[in-house]
Amino acid sequence: MMKIGMIGLGNMGMPMAKNLLESGFTVYGNDRSELAETVFQQAGGIIGLSAIQMAGRCAIILTSLPSTAAVESVYLGEAGLIHQSDENILLIDTSTVSPEVNRRISEEAQVKGVAYLAAPVSGGVIGAENRTLTFMVGGRAVDYERSLPIISVLGENLFHVNERIDSGTIAKLINNLLIGFYTAGVSEALALANENNMDMNKLFDMLNVSYGQSRIYERNFKSFIENEEYEPGFALKLLRKDMGFALQLAESNQLHLPISQALFAVYEEAEHAGLAEEDMSALYKRIGHQKIAFTIGGLK
Repeated sequence: MMKIGMIGLGNMGMPMAKNLLESGFTVYGNDRSELAETVFQQAGGIIGLSAIQMAGRCAIILTSLPSTAAVESVYLGEAGLIHQSDENILLIDTSTVSPEVNRRISEEAQVKGVAYLAAPVSGGVIGAENRTLTFMVGGRAVDYERSLPIISVLGENLFHVNERIDSGTIAKLINNLLIGFYTAGVSEALALANENNMDMNKLFDMLNVSYGQSRIYERNFKSFIENEEYEPGFALKLLRKDMGFALQLAESNQLHLPISQALFAVYEEAEHAGLAEEDMSALYKRIGHQKIAFTIGGLK
């Protein structure tokens, strides 16, 4: 079996790396957290190699990183993967960054003759653990075909969007913009229900067979709000980040999205109020704590 590298052993990278191990691949793991590397080693992975050393041993390296700065650090510059890899390697970034970052990495990869795919994923931690992720891949078709033995182990919904390197990222940002809308809608609707002493479980049963049903409603309510536990499956700060990237994309296309801009401000305010590290469903708590004073003449 080929040797695979995984850089980033966080909430998404760790279960993906473990699934590759369980499928018989030799997997090298790298993370800034010593604890994460130790956990991965205990699962059977190989640690102790730098990203540059991994580039010399692996046929394919996947990255799952939390920020634009981390992606740029790993890929770009003289010590980055692009400059330290040879023409035989395939680099696959599953992180969600801006399309502009995808393009910059791709341009450097083309100069060096290195194969690179921008392949953000959707499905959350549960999808990563259960191998049910959706991959939205942008890049050359020949590189996508080469990635299939690996990503087919990790996901069940695999899409090659097209050969434009940022096409998968654009699809992912549109997806997460919708998630932002759905999460806010669920939060406001359930806050209204709670103020009117509705049985939240009975309401879910009714709406789940009505047009108010959505996968985000089911996820946010059943996994988080119902139990009043907000350990992040997808942190609110990450959703806010992706919505910001979507708005940047709209601006680059000279497209005004007034509702999205207003909604982005809601997530910014929730993040500043201390919910950044909690699951995105924690927006419900913030909305539920806000009260507006009404008078007969209107708002005051």
